[in-house]
Amino acid sequence: MRPRAAFFLPHTAMIDDLLSSLELRWPGMAAAMQSEPSVSLRCNTAKCGTMPDGEAVPWCASGRYLARRPAFTFDPRLHQGLYYVQDASSMAVGTVAAYLAEKMSPGRPLVYLDACAAPGGKTTGAVDALPGDAIVFANEYDFRRASILVENVAKWGSPRTVVTRGDTSRYGKLRGAFDIIAVDAPCSGEGMIRKDAEAARQWSPGLVRECAARQREILEKLWPALRPGGYVIYSTCTFNDEENDRIVDWLETEFGAERVSTPLEEMPGVTCDAHICRFLPSRVRGEGLCVAVLQKPAEGLQKASGGRSKAKAGKPLGVPEWQRAALPSDFVYFMRGESLCAVPSDMHQIVAGMLPSLDVLACGVECGTVKGRDVVPSQSLAMTTALVADAFPQVEADRDTALRYLRREALVMPEGTPRGIVLLTYGGSPLGFVKNLGNRSNNLYPQNWRIVSRL
Repeated sequence: MRPRAAFFLPHTAMIDDLLSSLELRWPGMAAAMQSEPSVSLRCNTAKCGTMPDGEAVPWCASGRYLARRPAFTFDPRLHQGLYYVQDASSMAVGTVAAYLAEKMSPGRPLVYLDACAAPGGKTTGAVDALPGDAIVFANEYDFRRASILVENVAKWGSPRTVVTRGDTSRYGKLRGAFDIIAVDAPCSGEGMIRKDAEAARQWSPGLVRECAARQREILEKLWPALRPGGYVIYSTCTFNDEENDRIVDWLETEFGAERVSTPLEEMPGVTCDAHICRFLPSRVRGEGLCVAVLQKPAEGLQKASGGRSKAKAGKPLGVPEWQRAALPSDFVYFMRGESLCAVPSDMHQIVAGMLPSLDVLACGVECGTVKGRDVVPSQSLAMTTALVADAFPQVEADRDTALRYLRREALVMPEGTPRGIVLLTYGGSPLGFVKNLGNRSNNLYPQNWRIVSRL
């Protein structure tokens, strides 16, 4: 295990003024913001059989605090999607999503949007928290961050996800299509400055004003996409009222939104006022976070567009026999460019009319890339929780072999391994595909996902 770099918070005049104002409002904050951040992870409840050692996160049953930070990059289980390294405070959004889902009974799969989703921690948290038939959309504006979102969502393995990229105005056209919209808004990052030196360098009162204006713009564009009676989960990783309380006030005044209480108000250490909950590093083991839930008025029910329309599913695709054996029989197959994709049939009926309005990066399970008459299986297929266990010959890898695979190095399969597509496993869980040629194997791990650093 490598030692972690020493912690330093830059002491500029503006940062010192910020710390002084935080200390004045919440005693103990100045010292807390200059202390070592905690380390925590959240287990994938669909993949991880047992919880790791460590103290439980009070507001997240699958969250654990770690005594120290291991070298996560060199743990194959991270790349298999068995857990996600996430700040404990951020796990609270999943808790809120689960609570709201219990309050709703749409009579169909619940449709959820994580509108500012990269790198994917809150998206994967929602996947775990929501009912098993829920459909989760995840959007990111920035192209580079969107590619990281695609990777993390694919590793988590839910076949009921859609990842998109672009301005939130695209979603505004899908009137009433979503039951819950989570907006973890771009913010001034006051709650992150002790763990992110760049956030500390960028912070200024001017940035606070710019972020507040952007937050209102994002929410205004998204509001039409929320169905009447639906909920917005609004969160930031900052402390100031301008980006939190004033935004909630604006939603009430501008759109008639109503504040909603949540279980976070009963959680130990969480500071709440007027249904706005703050996670303060001086009172909880986690970074700064502010969360509020607002409900859209139910009056004037309108017919939802996009996903509720009757869209033609298209002709069923002819796919290789091995592919049909790899997923349950109720999956619907379709092409996205050269990629063969599949989603559960009930999901396809709901999202088919929505996808043309969006810049879709991933939808359901990307099964593989079409090469002539064949389909080369993708990492998304290996990672999905819908994979039929005995669809492929399997070879269990030790840790060294697993890391070589994740570096995309050439491997030789054990004697007697069948030729063709083979699923590597590690610890009994899927790791990825190789094409066994006998004397060597083609490593099919994605080039842009590979580990490039060394122990």
